[in-house]
Amino acid sequence: MTSEHKIQNDIRVALSKHHCTVFRVNVGNVKTADGRFFSAGVPSGHPDLYCFKWSNGKVCYIEVKNEKGRLRQDQLAFHRVLMKHHIIHCCARSVKDAIKTIDEELVGYGYPDWRA
Repeated sequence: MTSEHKIQNDIRVALSKHHCTVFRVNVGNVKTADGRFFSAGVPSGHPDLYCFKWSNGKVCYIEVKNEKGRLRQDQLAFHRVLMKHHIIHCCARSVKDAIKTIDEELVGYGYPDWRA
């Protein structure tokens, strides 16, 4: 089984060659000097990658899963927000999924409720 990390890196390289600028989203918890913790980064459920197309500046969000990966409830909630606003996004299990989403400007491709 291919790791999500490898799929994510393969997507980043492929989309960069496909005339997109790609950003990887980093999140985590940070402990301050006085012992408190705080969350750094984007909201819970935010997709792993986002990019914009050089041709028209449209933005796309990409959640990366391997063939057995399951979406969490917070990821599904974020997907519903993107659907409500007709934002290009996908749950990509391969480079092919990500490129299809970008090229066809699909909204919600690869999610359980996606319809062509």
